[in-house]
Amino acid sequence: MYTLGINAAYHDPAACIVRDGVVLAAVEEERFTHVKHGKRPVPFSTWELPYHAVDYCLAHAGIELADVDHVAYSFDPRLMLAAHGVKGTTIALPMEPSAAASGVEPWEPLFLSYVVNAERQLVDGVPLRLEARFRRAKNERRWRWHFVEHHVAHDASAFLAAPFDEMALMSLDGRGEVTGSSFAHFTGGEYRRLGHVALPHSLGLLYERVTDYLGFLHSSDEYKVMALASFGKPEYVDYFRDIVVAGDDGSYTIAPARLEERFGPARLPGAPLEQWHYDLAHSLQQVLEETVVALARWLRDATGADDLAMAGGVALNCVMNARLRDANVFRRVWVQPAAGDAGTALGAALFTDWNERGRARNYVMEHAFLGPEFSADEIEAFLRRSKLAYRRMHDVAEETAALLADEKIVGWFQGRMEFGPRALGARSILASPIPHDMQQRLNDIKDREDFRPVAPAVLEEEAARWFRGAARAPFMLFVFDVLPEKAARIPAVRHVDGTARVQTVNRGQHRLYYDLLQAFERRTGVPVLVNTSFNTRGEPVVCTPRDAIECFWTSPLDALAIGPFLLEKQAR
Repeated sequence: MYTLGINAAYHDPAACIVRDGVVLAAVEEERFTHVKHGKRPVPFSTWELPYHAVDYCLAHAGIELADVDHVAYSFDPRLMLAAHGVKGTTIALPMEPSAAASGVEPWEPLFLSYVVNAERQLVDGVPLRLEARFRRAKNERRWRWHFVEHHVAHDASAFLAAPFDEMALMSLDGRGEVTGSSFAHFTGGEYRRLGHVALPHSLGLLYERVTDYLGFLHSSDEYKVMALASFGKPEYVDYFRDIVVAGDDGSYTIAPARLEERFGPARLPGAPLEQWHYDLAHSLQQVLEETVVALARWLRDATGADDLAMAGGVALNCVMNARLRDANVFRRVWVQPAAGDAGTALGAALFTDWNERGRARNYVMEHAFLGPEFSADEIEAFLRRSKLAYRRMHDVAEETAALLADEKIVGWFQGRMEFGPRALGARSILASPIPHDMQQRLNDIKDREDFRPVAPAVLEEEAARWFRGAARAPFMLFVFDVLPEKAARIPAVRHVDGTARVQTVNRGQHRLYYDLLQAFERRTGVPVLVNTSFNTRGEPVVCTPRDAIECFWTSPLDALAIGPFLLEKQAR
């Protein structure tokens, strides 16, 4: 049985294909269109379905759209319609949002109209050059269409992929249909909702609001505010504590953040950062962490579960995740690596498959390498066609490690692309962590803000010898303190607060990446590499050989290891 999952309602449109409970492929639309986060911001262009991502998933599964048994769309318009007093799914246009819907988020009838008609759009709106795998579906489709509630999809992306048999579930993001946060329990093979926080109360929306005020893009740049927070002090923590009030029953309320009234005009994008900007970010981050720990304590008592699985865009906040881990509320905390909205395509597909197959659960997400890959023949054909100078390496890991030990910065394009926002060793820019100036060099290459850290990848078995308490963390979703005695050896990956966002690597996840780390350790005594995403400012992570070549030649990278081939630039 094939189930296709689709996310398209808000940002980060994506697709996922599941066969009998096992995820075959998952990918974000941005990787094909080069439109970062897949579409323009609010009002979200709901009609833009992830056709390229769907096409890839179908191709990887070796089927056409007409062969799919179920299609799961990770948004249920009926919930939003009901909140505004509209029965059924018939929308008469033009119409205005119900004035009686006090406290419910504003909405646009066109937004919901496109969601309601997504099935027709999937068949009729496909770009002509992708038509081959979609063509038969117009007359021969057999699937059942499912609207899956947004936060159910988030939850399912966690409980149907996590390495736990029983778990508490917490999904925190900006917005769903009518919900900003959701809590649930998975036990005895059953999924049970425990509660939710209704919009407009949302930790994600508050973080978005401050992100926008600080001159960054909301719904995409929250990670910059998280990095900024490490440079600040809790000068305004009481201000945010007055705004965010957590109850003792898994609830919270958020009062309007009247930032302009309290702090003056918003920072313009690109304007200098002042200390009070850092302090504002720090105070917000601290209250977020306090609130989530309080919610987790309630959830632990409500479920009795030892383990917690998380999803939703707020769960990409690795500093918050570490605070929750270190609070020891739960024995283990697992975060789905595509925790943002892209991951709802995964969750919707898994949830529908799980229901339709009698709730059999047989998948654990050991890695996130679920995207496109390219054979050596395909890569070489493109290199020849491009008339580029290259050579075939005899030993990819050893020869690349030699370049890295020589302080070269290398584009690394190997195997299947990662699903989710983190580069995890398939589409990465790699460098040595030993030079003090390496973080600055990488930020210059990627045209990033100076305050942003870069992350380490470390051999799993060596992690605890370099980072305090480091255990298995393959998805780069938790920070750990750099051990003081190791700090001078890896200064490039140590953030201003002494932490690092660690990715542990074992051979079963990505053999060549693991071998590279081992080869680098043999040369330097350091089992750590800097790993940042293979892209430059404003561009998504590279997907194809063409993307990798274009990024390589339009940035100051020193070398590109693409499959078994090496391209190098001559120093001037």
